[in-house]
Parts: sequence; structure tokens; C-alpha cells
Amino acid sequence: MDDRTSQVNGQASGTIAPLHNVGLLHEAIRHAQGRPPHLPGIVVMHGPSGYGKSCAAAHAANVHRAYYVEARSVWPRKGLLQAILREMGIRAAGRLDEMTDQAAEQLALSRRPLIIDEADHVVRNGLIEVVRDISEGSQGTVVLIGEEMLPAKLERHERVHNRVLRWAGAEPTSLDDALHLAQLYAPEIRVADDLLQRLIRITKATTRRIVVNIETIRQEALKEGVDDVTDAWWGDRRLDTGGTPELRKLR
Repeated sequence: MDDRTSQVNGQASGTIAPLHNVGLLHEAIRHAQGRPPHLPGIVVMHGPSGYGKSCAAAHAANVHRAYYVEARSVWPRKGLLQAILREMGIRAAGRLDEMTDQAAEQLALSRRPLIIDEADHVVRNGLIEVVRDISEGSQGTVVLIGEEMLPAKLERHERVHNRVLRWAGAEPTSLDDALHLAQLYAPEIRVADDLLQRLIRITKATTRRIVVNIETIRQEALKEGVDDVTDAWWGDRRLDTGGTPELRKLR
């Protein structure tokens, strides 16, 4: 397991478990792991950027002892296979077909899921058939995490698309999610529901933006010595909506 994966799993040691999308992915993987042998084993989680998909993947990797790989935009087939084998602790063979067999064999023997985050890169770079080969060769569970259009991109690869057992669409941040995030990232203060609802509204329920704003609120509350933070107290102070900043006017 490389440093990146260790950090991801370390961040997922139970602290983010109550988030809805975490539970959604956990249930999808559990379903795939317990499926009858005649069913396919590919799970796809998809959704807009910032919806907490990578956090869900991190938690799932920890809970299910999954192999976790974050795909890179520049990887060729060799790069993907080497990364998977490195995560599995296996020295890569010389040929691509041998590396594919190594990955499939380890997935079958270990009975652990393989999670590939940023899977849009895998599809875009023409590597998705490598993933299908590993899935078919192992009969194991392969999880693809990607953006909102990932299902549409996979439609162009029918042999992969029709082997998807479960589609898990990431959902926007709920009030319960936002409350948990506030307790997790700003434990020194209590953020009121009305301010959390404002954060959900102005960020279009994007988890990443909500977390950024919670940190801004936390710093301001600590500076002013405020324990209970409400929407009225925050007033018209700036919050990050995710929009493009306005250009400053030059004098």
C-alpha cells in the first residue's frame, strides 16, 4: 500500500461513516461481495465533483480492505497495471498480459475489492478493457469511482457497461451530512441548522465547498470567542459559493 492510500485510509478510520454517500457505496460493495457467482461484479459510483465520492471510496477501502488506486490522466495501460500491482504488493511482470493475469489472480485469491478512483481517466485513455479483463479473470469486485457522466461514457463500451452490477449515484449533501461535517471539522463550536442550511443552499449541496466554509466559520468563531454560531450571527460575511471571483476594478 503506497503513501497516498495510507493517507486515504487513515482519514477514513470511521470518522466519516455517517455520511449518506459513504453508506451508499458500502452497501453497493457489500452487495457485490455477496452476489451469486453467475452475476457480474462491477460497481460504479458516479456524481458531480465535490460530492464526497473520494471520501466514500476512502472509507470503503478501509472497511472492506480494498485495493485502492487513484487513476492518473497520463497513465497508459502499463501505468495502470503497475499501480494496481504495486497496491497489491506484487512485483510487476514484464508483459502486459502477464501483469493483467497477476492482478486478476491476486484479486481472486484475496477476495478483496479493487477500487479505482478518478475512473474517467481510465475510460478516456482507453484502459477500460484492461479493467474488464481483471474483473472477468478474477470474478472479483471492481469499483469504479467517477464523475457524473461516467455511466454515459461506459455506454460506449458495451462489454463493460453490461457487466455493471450496481450503479450508485452520489447524492447531494443533506442537513444530517452537514451537521456531521460540522461536528467533525469544527468540534470546538456548534454550528446551527439555519447556517448549515445556508451553506447547503449557496454551495448547491457540494460537500467539498461546505467543508471549506465550515473551516472559515470555525476560524472566525474562535477569533471572536463565539461557541454557538447561527446564520444571524454570521450575517453578510463572505462565504465560498464556488463561483468565479469578480474581477477587481483598477483605479
